[in-house]
Amino acid sequence: MQKITLPERPTWRDTAREVGFTFADMHGEPYWDESSAYRFTLRQIEDDIEDPSTELHAMCRDAVAEIVGSEQMMDRLGIPAPHRDLIADSWRRNEPEIYGRLDLAYDGTGPAKLLEYNADTPTSLYESASFQWQWLEDQLAAGVLPDGADQFNGIHEALVERFRTLFPPNTDIHFTAMANNPEDYATVEAMAWAAREAGMGAHYSDLDKLGVTKQGQFVDAEDRVIGTLFKLYPWEDLLRDDYARHITGSGCLFLEPAWKALVSNKGILPVLWQMFPGHPNLLPAFFADDVADALVAGGRPLPAVADAFAKVADQFRRAHVVKPIFSREGAGVSIVEGGEVTEASPNTDYDQHPRIVQAYASLPDFDGFRPIVGAWIVGDRCVGMGMREDRARITQDLSRFKPHFIAEQGKMP
Repeated sequence: MQKITLPERPTWRDTAREVGFTFADMHGEPYWDESSAYRFTLRQIEDDIEDPSTELHAMCRDAVAEIVGSEQMMDRLGIPAPHRDLIADSWRRNEPEIYGRLDLAYDGTGPAKLLEYNADTPTSLYESASFQWQWLEDQLAAGVLPDGADQFNGIHEALVERFRTLFPPNTDIHFTAMANNPEDYATVEAMAWAAREAGMGAHYSDLDKLGVTKQGQFVDAEDRVIGTLFKLYPWEDLLRDDYARHITGSGCLFLEPAWKALVSNKGILPVLWQMFPGHPNLLPAFFADDVADALVAGGRPLPAVADAFAKVADQFRRAHVVKPIFSREGAGVSIVEGGEVTEASPNTDYDQHPRIVQAYASLPDFDGFRPIVGAWIVGDRCVGMGMREDRARITQDLSRFKPHFIAEQGKMP
């Protein structure tokens, strides 16, 4: 894994405007940044990213099967009591999932470590699936990349096949996201593009334009009944909305399904560590209330986790990360080293939620930027990846998206 300085395509911003990539620059900072790219070997991709990510996804499904059978675990993950049956039934009916993004710490030498799983409303889909693939083709044609260079990117094709597998031809699928958010719309449109290519009907409405009929069915902005809805709106928010009481009787299939509220929840991280202790791709993690006293000199964890915590106590006392079970783009996250908070997100929007603590994984430093691998899952397997980097150790909303390519060492023009 290397970061390689490369010439930018002379007209890439014109291309971005033409295809509707309107957020390539945000808040006066570059979001898409092709002044350099990350190079991987095929072995690194296959052995360290692709196969482990597919396995991690399967482990998360195993965790869901445990959680839905436990009121105590549902409570710990902050699932509102009135909607726990909705989530459990969604799982037991095997409601289909489409996609998710695992965020991994990886330096090219050791096992990738799961930081969190954006399993419900992951963005950066368009950049990962489409725009960075166009970058690869253009840079190959320009001779910037070596002949035979490739990219770990079968995302769009996998999405098309996923829709074909799940739905009969001409199935109408509705898509929705918050209005006036170009990044969210790009994600939804990338998904709708795949659905249309798979032979589906794709209809978009802003989230605030959806309604409920007297019969309890959801309808779009043109009063068409919604049978299947892809919503880029997190379950943890939806389950606290008034509309949630209409879901069970609506006859609407939601994408992602309700059980994904458990996978996108950071509370799944301590559940995974409890189920798969010592797994090479997991970081030790606990519910904060269980070990808070133990993180203070002389304190003890709760008896239920005492043995597990004792094995990693020194690691936690050196450095750990505190995360709300619900948060987006690093909000509410803090890094604690030697008992002192050394870095914290200024965003406090999620501070009211319970927290987990996770062992700290140091991100590699490339020219003052720290990258995170976003491994994309479609269906049940890892099919591609995108890279984001940030100057801060907590990746936030202004992190830069970086293209990547696969080439063996020493092969550059």
